[in-house]
Amino acid sequence: MNIVLLEPEIPANTGNIGRTCVVTGSSLHLIRPLGFDINEKTLKRAGLDYWHKLDVRIYDNLDLFSDAHPFANIWYVTTKAEYAYTEAKFLPDDFLMFGKETAGIPEDILAQNYDRCIRIPMAKGERSLNLSNATAIVLYEALRQNDFGGLERSGKLTGRT
Repeated sequence: MNIVLLEPEIPANTGNIGRTCVVTGSSLHLIRPLGFDINEKTLKRAGLDYWHKLDVRIYDNLDLFSDAHPFANIWYVTTKAEYAYTEAKFLPDDFLMFGKETAGIPEDILAQNYDRCIRIPMAKGERSLNLSNATAIVLYEALRQNDFGGLERSGKLTGRT
């Protein structure tokens, strides 16, 4: 899977999302402008010792991202969608796009891709979830729909035979 953050602003969110990408084998695509320096200490701290393992790609703008992925199957995660993320039919190489923390994905992009917009159901009147939480929720649904391809599905208690 591919996670796309359009103009992320908070380094801790991006670090947490980076860690989630590493443990799920997903790629992280960051589209500038970023609200932080990619080498910022808090970004790496949120990603802990995972950041060096992350497949991260950075684009100067949305047009360059689109040029690099002309046939990408993109889902736009927004509070302005009609359909829940559980109604989407995710493919293994899909892209899940999330907007910046303070504004989300611009409405003109959403309007052009209305049938690809999905939301996480929330209590009426509430704004949104934290970006890293929202990313994990939708990503794990996409992975579940694809039978968690390539991920370890079981563990073992130490000391148990």
